[in-house]
Amino acid sequence: MEKQEFKIAIDAPREKVWNVLWEDDSYRAWTAAFSEGSHAITDWKKGSKVLFLDGKGMGMVSKIDETVPNEYMSFEHLGYVKDGVEDVSSDEVKSFAGAHENYTLKELGGKTELIVDMDMNDQYKDYFTETMPKALAKVKELAEHA
Repeated sequence: MEKQEFKIAIDAPREKVWNVLWEDDSYRAWTAAFSEGSHAITDWKKGSKVLFLDGKGMGMVSKIDETVPNEYMSFEHLGYVKDGVEDVSSDEVKSFAGAHENYTLKELGGKTELIVDMDMNDQYKDYFTETMPKALAKVKELAEHA
């Protein structure tokens, strides 16, 4: 598995960027870049399960590995959700189980640098290389203009 990193500078304080990332309405807006209807079901607390789902209820099952409000959120991906069923043990899942996706917010003189680093296998590299910058551009737009 390879680590990919994406960065964007946002002209807004960390608290605003954090809220855009994790509040339901804005989360749905920026993650639409990945799949229309994307949403998350969780309480956003350390150790909690997260279901990252598309508009058809398909997606990922993960857990919140670490959270420091306004600074850092880390997810550990555990498996898939297909047709409403969580799969955390198939051979397909084992190829990426344990992968992390981390969001770091750093203050830069009144602005925020958002850094996303994620473990990924070759199967998803091209997809995220194309879509993550679009998603982060939407985070920037929402944080700077909302």
